[in-house]
Amino acid sequence: MSSIGWRLHGDGRTLAPGAVVAPDERLSWPRTIGIGMQHVVAMFGATFLVPLLTGLSPATTLFFSAVGTVLFLVVTGNKLPSYLGSSFAFIAPIAAATASGGQSVALGGVLVTGLLLAVVGLVVHLAGSHWIDVVMPPVVTGTIVALIGLNLAPTAWGTCTQSVVGGEVVSSCTSGFRAAPVTALITLFAIILTTVLFRGILGRLSILVGVVIGYVVAALRDEVSFDAVRDADWFGFPHFVTPTFDAGVLGLFVPVVFVLIAENVGHVKSVAAMTGRDLDGLTGRALLADGLATTLAGLGGGSGTTTYAENIGVMAATKVYSTAAYWVAAATALVLSLSPKFGALIATIPPGVLGGATTVLYGMIGILGARIWVQNKVDFSDPVNLTTAAVALVIGIANFSWAAGDLRFEGIALGTAAAIGVYHLMRALARWRGTSQEPASPASVPGGTELED
Repeated sequence: MSSIGWRLHGDGRTLAPGAVVAPDERLSWPRTIGIGMQHVVAMFGATFLVPLLTGLSPATTLFFSAVGTVLFLVVTGNKLPSYLGSSFAFIAPIAAATASGGQSVALGGVLVTGLLLAVVGLVVHLAGSHWIDVVMPPVVTGTIVALIGLNLAPTAWGTCTQSVVGGEVVSSCTSGFRAAPVTALITLFAIILTTVLFRGILGRLSILVGVVIGYVVAALRDEVSFDAVRDADWFGFPHFVTPTFDAGVLGLFVPVVFVLIAENVGHVKSVAAMTGRDLDGLTGRALLADGLATTLAGLGGGSGTTTYAENIGVMAATKVYSTAAYWVAAATALVLSLSPKFGALIATIPPGVLGGATTVLYGMIGILGARIWVQNKVDFSDPVNLTTAAVALVIGIANFSWAAGDLRFEGIALGTAAAIGVYHLMRALARWRGTSQEPASPASVPGGTELED
């Protein structure tokens, strides 16, 4: 922030350095555009990683990300600042659905996820959000987020594959540390070093910085082909794909709804804490908006969306929460999405770079689940909490699978069901039997005394 503070547009007031610019306050347009550009940079790396890892079009994903952000601002009454970027929770189900039925089937799953989230948003708006805390206490939410990240771990070692579906070649990149280990290793270390060597916004954008460095290394090692970039037009609409529906893959996508609920609720609470405003009344609208944005993405070929923590980092660094900056970010993203040449350039990021980035990224998703436990002081001496997390994580990481007719459920879906089912079953039985307060193991006894070997 400037040492002379921010000057608000309209009333001429100048805020002191470090003061908060509220969502309904406006800076001058030059400053607003500058902040909006920072938001584009912040969302850039993460938003593009999802289509690159799942075979979706980066330009189409960016297009629906921009449209979704505008929709979010409208539905929330322009009161809740947020950018809607690609959700990492969709990586595993989209990749699995694409491999089994093609890209259009995966988009059908994205669309259904969006519709379910929109319904949840309507219910929350009408009935309040207390029931979410009852159904998904922190131990369950943290476990679901953790198992999604850890379930993806093996793909960080994978490679890019191609398959022919309906006469059309479908590419699916599952990163590729194995494909180019030197490039992947340099990308990984660039991310690690950027995180600890730089402060402020640059440190927060460590994945983007690492990808840029890895890309330069890959280009020097002749691992990047620019043929598609040369052939692409400068201006044009992105490639849209119509969804189709296969009941057999829908079970892969249902758990994503729980993650999106947790992310949106967390976003509302984070912005409320930073601005000092009560925004709980917007929770239902936020869920509805994200659901509608994800539905639109599924209709046209983009990845599902979510509120972005990366952009919360920009707001925390600048203390500017003005929604005007997000209108600028959405407009900028929309313009970029209408350049096929730009989309083709993004698509040239090679597997080795993605492998290095996802090694960090997937692990971070897993640890974010643990952070939810820590922040909410989840007590793992309680056998209900311990067993809930233990059973669900093993199911998710080992990728258990189960088929029921045409429906097929895999690790993330089964792990999510286990987390919710085990928690509520054990909690109900423990209350009935009066065993809720017994420690999880004999190593921890009442009074805080630790038993020694």
